[in-house]
Amino acid sequence: MTQVKKATLLIKNIGQLITMEGPAPRIGKEMSELGMIENGGIAVAGDEILFVGDSDKVQGKSELAEGCTVIDAKGMVVTPGLIDPHTHPVFSKTREKEFEMRILGKSYMEIANAGGGIRSSVRDLRETEYSVLKEKTKTRLDRFLAYGVTTIEAKSGYGLSTESELKQLEIIKEMNETHPLDLIPTFLGAHETPDEYREEKEKYIDILINEMIPKVVEANLAEFSDIFTEAGVFNVDESRRIQTAAKNAGLKLKFHADELNSVGGGELAAELGAISADHLVYISDQGIKDMAKAKTVAVLLPGTTFSLAGKQYAPARKMIEEGVVVALSTDCNPGSSYSESLPFIISLAALQMKLTAAEALSAVTVNAAAAVDRIGKIGQLCPGMKADITIWNINNYQEIPYHYGVNLVSKVVKNGKLVKQNYIETKN
Repeated sequence: MTQVKKATLLIKNIGQLITMEGPAPRIGKEMSELGMIENGGIAVAGDEILFVGDSDKVQGKSELAEGCTVIDAKGMVVTPGLIDPHTHPVFSKTREKEFEMRILGKSYMEIANAGGGIRSSVRDLRETEYSVLKEKTKTRLDRFLAYGVTTIEAKSGYGLSTESELKQLEIIKEMNETHPLDLIPTFLGAHETPDEYREEKEKYIDILINEMIPKVVEANLAEFSDIFTEAGVFNVDESRRIQTAAKNAGLKLKFHADELNSVGGGELAAELGAISADHLVYISDQGIKDMAKAKTVAVLLPGTTFSLAGKQYAPARKMIEEGVVVALSTDCNPGSSYSESLPFIISLAALQMKLTAAEALSAVTVNAAAAVDRIGKIGQLCPGMKADITIWNINNYQEIPYHYGVNLVSKVVKNGKLVKQNYIETKN
């Protein structure tokens, strides 16, 4: 006899319940479809969504388990837990001095060529103890959670040696086991060429292919391999070699592509069947077409352009019109986008890329799930899916991009448990 599941969590009286039920991922006009239920409710059994629908009907359907947590949303907005599909959370040294240098006119590449940038973070991380890195990473994860983020993709890339890359990935693994957030690990040994191989780049590529990738895979420390395909970093041919080796070793692919120049990164990502290509500020028309055809997700990072004081943002509207799956991310990192606030990124996407509030919500939920290869598991509030839920202290979802620079998140549910309650208790 099948045992009926009882609700361990009930959320009732939701003003706007954004379920994202429907196409997964969303392209084109589908991105405006929110699957919204007014006066909605959600019943959860353990870490799984049990029922979703009208508040009264969900309450009537759900037998409550002993000790069931009941949350009265009081007309607030509820969305799937936000997903950030491109972050670099494991680092020690911050680079606020470089931020000021950019304000005074130095470019990102000028700072990098002078010994700053990624290699500056690398030198510091190699010298920083594991325990210190872990504690600083935990603080950043706490901030993500406070802003309604329940899953992040987390990259290495500030070690650029086998030992230091493994150290970062081990911290990501430990945090995934101990922190409420889910962390999806990505190996980014090809983030830059380290100081000791600046004049011997081929030697470093050989280490990446024949030492780092095999050890990462053997230790089961990463799901994805990423690379910075850019002028002055790794060109298309080098990127193809490194990423083909990673793919043959069993890693799924991501790309930092066409961020500062149009170098064919979008085309290469599509050619190799990458799950996502990210940045894409200078992607070509052909790259857009290739990514749409290959169903490679475009992860756009407007916070990076904003922090670098750039004038050009990724062509989001053109991508949407061409049928590319578009997601959004903070690109949280110490150099070019130090922010854990995905809601602020939604505001930037609205103002600078002309995404509507609905499109932006699709981009940080169901489409972001596609960018981390988790469609059908997270990013939607549907029966059988993981109970990752964000409760917003607002009356209307359109307020998320409109009321910028403040935290509108009231509560966060992760795996069916209330894990974060911000100080806000009443609607604005």
